[in-house]
Amino acid sequence: MAYVRYETEGAIGILTIDRPKALNALNSEVLDDLSAALDGVDLETIRVLILTGSGDKSFVAGADIGEMSTLSKEEGTAFGKKGNDLFRRIETFPIPVIAAVNGFALGGGNEIAMSCDFRICSDNAVFGQPEVGLGITPGFGGTQRLARLIGPGMAKQLVYTARNIKADEALRIGLVNQVTTQEELLPTAKKLASVIAGNAPIAVRACKKAINDGLQQDMDQAVVTEEKLFGSCFETEDQREGMANFLRKKDDPKKVKHVAFQNK
Repeated sequence: MAYVRYETEGAIGILTIDRPKALNALNSEVLDDLSAALDGVDLETIRVLILTGSGDKSFVAGADIGEMSTLSKEEGTAFGKKGNDLFRRIETFPIPVIAAVNGFALGGGNEIAMSCDFRICSDNAVFGQPEVGLGITPGFGGTQRLARLIGPGMAKQLVYTARNIKADEALRIGLVNQVTTQEELLPTAKKLASVIAGNAPIAVRACKKAINDGLQQDMDQAVVTEEKLFGSCFETEDQREGMANFLRKKDDPKKVKHVAFQNK
């Protein structure tokens, strides 16, 4: 993979988009490399992914305008599908994916960040959907995920004006969960990933699916989805160990035992 690095630290996988000379802009090769990197994630051992960009200037500055500038209508539609298929795969990936946003997250950069489960950003981060200034619409899910995350009114304002916003405003409107210094961005993301990785993996995966699927359903259907996923956790080793450990601690708080959850 020429443009994506994949590293592991225990149960955490770190995907780094590595095209710094182009501010990590997304072209077809980068999208292919990201897809290949996801193929290589060992879901038996990795419990959380962190997605970030190379350097401290840019997470992803957008889709590659040089590549897009010559596309026909049909090629533009195909390029949009290529990005949407990948971002949907990230969104529905079995394990949580955290975006660690360093610097620019514009256009496709904001869109790939929104496909992650949640976003942490550095204080120099800049977000936006500048596409209408280029004569196009957001094409990798921006018109859909942004409205779902921050509400249609605010999303429409950002998309229609092509205005960029800084980290503090992104936090205020709910686009990001947390703002850190540049130095603390990756350590903070790793710390959160470690907390998640320490919980029962089957339950965490079921929670992700329940939330994602439920958001596409009415409440009557959504609670049925939750019931089924809730039930699927029972009779797993994680459930037996977790509840047995809780009951042991309840009976004797001095005998607190750590539960090492296993993928079963």
